[in-house]
Formats: sequence, structure tokens, C-alpha cells
Amino acid sequence: MSQQITSQVPALTTHFSVLLSPTPRGARLARLLAVEWMRDHEVPYGVTEASAQVVAELATNAATHGRVTGRSFRLALIAREEVLRIEVTDTRRESMPRIQQTCPEGDSGRGLLLVEALADRWGTELGPVPRKTVWAELSLPPRS
Repeated sequence: MSQQITSQVPALTTHFSVLLSPTPRGARLARLLAVEWMRDHEVPYGVTEASAQVVAELATNAATHGRVTGRSFRLALIAREEVLRIEVTDTRRESMPRIQQTCPEGDSGRGLLLVEALADRWGTELGPVPRKTVWAELSLPPRS
């Protein structure tokens, strides 16, 4: 009787998660922490720059539209071999993000347009009540 033994090499996955206050300061800190984590994990410069902008937009939305007094928002970064996933979770499930028509003279309303332009994919997931997660994925170049 012959047995064939196979082994699978697990995919390289690294993860970062932090709770932040739903304030402009918390949104700014989200971006700074994300950039530092990506640099520490040698995420390529172009992906880091685009991801930093995506984090800034999603964190600002969580601090502005997803804010509930006394409840934090969560930033998570998950890097796999081929993709970097950014997740921002807040506690305003009823306030789902959507791309809006913007006024050329307006100061706001362009964040999700930037996320759509910079990310390869993005969307939302409902979590346990009262949570929702807005996520974006950016492709990573193959490691040599």
C-alpha cells in the first residue's frame, strides 16, 4: 500500500488592527499607523501611497458619517501574497456609504470616488448589529 504525502505551503498573511476614536484626530492617526505598518512590511511605495489615501478617506468617513459617541472605529490591514485589504468598521450600520453626485464648488463628497479610482475593488459588509465594514483591496506586485 502506497501513501502519497503532500504538503501545502501556507500563504503568507500579515494582519494589523487597531481601535481609534471617531474624530478627525483618530482618522489622521489611522493613516499614520497604516503607512508605518506598510513600510515595516515592505509594501511597495506605489501601493503604500495609494493605500494611505484610501485609509484616509475611509477613516474620515467613519469619523464623520459613522460616528457614535463613545464608540470607536476599527482599522484593519490584511496583507496576503497578492492583495492588501483595508477594512474600516464603524457602528453606524444604517449609514451605508454610496458614491454621490458632487458639486464642482463643494468641499466634500469625493472620498468614495477616490477610493474607487485607487482600489482594485471595494465594498461593504454588514457585521453584527450595529456594525458595518467598508473595505478596499489593492493588488500587490509579485515578490521576487
